[in-house]
Amino acid sequence: MRRAATNPGTDKYTQHQLIEDWPADRLEAGVPLAPTLPGKAPLIEIRAIKKAFGARRILRGIDADIYKGETFVILGGSGSGKTTLIKHLMAMLTPDSGTVAIDGQDMARFRPEQLAAYRRRMGVVFQNAALLNSLTVLENVGLPLIEVDHCPPDEVQTRVTEALRQVFLPADEILHLKPASLSGGMRKRVGIARAIIQRPEIILYDEPTTGLDPVTVSGVNELTLELQKTMGVTSIVITHDLDAAFTIADRIAVLYKGRFIALGDKEQIRTNPHPVLRQLLTGSTRGPLTEGYLAPAAAASPVPVGVMPRPATESSTPFGNRP
Repeated sequence: MRRAATNPGTDKYTQHQLIEDWPADRLEAGVPLAPTLPGKAPLIEIRAIKKAFGARRILRGIDADIYKGETFVILGGSGSGKTTLIKHLMAMLTPDSGTVAIDGQDMARFRPEQLAAYRRRMGVVFQNAALLNSLTVLENVGLPLIEVDHCPPDEVQTRVTEALRQVFLPADEILHLKPASLSGGMRKRVGIARAIIQRPEIILYDEPTTGLDPVTVSGVNELTLELQKTMGVTSIVITHDLDAAFTIADRIAVLYKGRFIALGDKEQIRTNPHPVLRQLLTGSTRGPLTEGYLAPAAAASPVPVGVMPRPATESSTPFGNRP
């Protein structure tokens, strides 16, 4: 998904496709829960969840169904609530109100043994792979089998080798290497191998393509699709990478100020007129995502083509520091 041009002098898009100015209540309104899709069974049901830390309201009412076997991408900027939401899906946090249910059961009511069983159904791919530098690839990938399942060493090596091959890594060559000896893309794949080692039903990906070169990004995207196809896993992907989102997603939810302000398939998201989406898709510096960071004069209108902008003064610097 390539961003649309935003230069007013060369923009091939018509005026009505430019970012609109919506009132705050409309801009921040969450989308209503859609009817269950025909032939689909919700695996995870999110209902009106809210979460605050002190006076900071992070999640302000989220509703969604995540279907078994789909790739559900959560797209949003920094501070939109993505990490807090994913912690609820991992049962690391409980909502102040609302519910998160798996197979129709409210996770907040799980007994300890039910919670442990749920987490065994889940694999997590962390943003920076989160490998332990003092352990070899064999020990890193096999850690859940060793510490949780208490598998014998021969079974651990066999299953680790299988998992590494599933993510297209030369197991025999890297099994006894430590993370420092691997490239960034290989470390990411080792992290994915660890996530699938217990054959999970659900895989959570936290910014899986951050910091990777374009070729490696394509490889991770293809791997995500391949695991969905071969293992039938339900994938939940947190990202701000538009290309990745539009490559792997079955459906995309856009999180803004603690609510899903859009949710649908790729075409529905691509054509949605919501100003947040238009800014995300165009990469424009003018819109709700940068509200408060542009000086009023700069935000009012773009500099006409062929006119040199005046140098910014200290009081009119286009971007300020985050509070």
